[in-house]
Amino acid sequence: MALLSVLTPVLAVVLCLLIGFMLVKSREPGTTTSPSVGETKAGSKAEFRPWVDQDLQDNTEITANEKENRDWVESNDEDLPHVPYSPLRYPVETVLKRSQDFYTLMNQRRSVRFISPEPVPQEVIDNIIHTAGTAPSGAHTEPWTFVVVSDPEMKHRIRLIVEEEEKVNYHQRMGEKWVHDLAKLRTNWIKEYLDVAPYLVLIFKQTYGILPNGKKKTHYYNEISVSISCGILLAALQNAGLVTVTTTPLNCGPQLRLLLKRPANEKLLMLLPVGYPASDAIVPDLKRKALGDIMVHI
Repeated sequence: MALLSVLTPVLAVVLCLLIGFMLVKSREPGTTTSPSVGETKAGSKAEFRPWVDQDLQDNTEITANEKENRDWVESNDEDLPHVPYSPLRYPVETVLKRSQDFYTLMNQRRSVRFISPEPVPQEVIDNIIHTAGTAPSGAHTEPWTFVVVSDPEMKHRIRLIVEEEEKVNYHQRMGEKWVHDLAKLRTNWIKEYLDVAPYLVLIFKQTYGILPNGKKKTHYYNEISVSISCGILLAALQNAGLVTVTTTPLNCGPQLRLLLKRPANEKLLMLLPVGYPASDAIVPDLKRKALGDIMVHI
């Protein structure tokens, strides 16, 4: 008993040291235990969000192994020439009017699912894509590819792929809340406009570049850059009197990439059916937030 009374404080000290050591190790970088798939750090089940977790991964980061890989090259533009920039400057009154006119034009932009089969001149689409290509990009890598599809058979094959996956999305992947939130917009997995629209524009982000010699080049902020380009594209469509509906078909990217014979470094970001609005087109009577709800002036 005397021996036990002596050992008990010693064992308690040893136990405290072990617990303290384990706590310190758990706080070191790289030792934190990640929650399992579908769980939060608190251990509770987290909502599965495929539109974030799967489709919006940027892939900008380069791992240490990739940096060491000889297939990757750094930019060799040591000194890019610079030129004067002197755009036309308008009087204040003109600036105000132009800004208001452009807002009025863009405020008429709507997502339209009823598109006319009426032909649109190819040159118009060329100009619009050319305009989208003026977007800024990380280190001027221009990490976008716009695939324009007008062939009826190819459009139908795209529709079949999209509808097959969208049917699963609506019935299984998206969840009851998401489907409920979309109900007021009267959307479903049937995408008739993919056959009807004279053009389908599929926008791919290039997760990295491929040089003529086969070497890989880093594309910084590729998703942000391509997203900005898509915004300019939507403005150009509105300016030309054309309509579209922005679609990001979940789980269709790999199949569509293979169908369109795009390289492995490209990932589908958005699919736009493009054309004139149908004569009987309707849209939800939505209201936009007021300026005071979207802007903070400091």
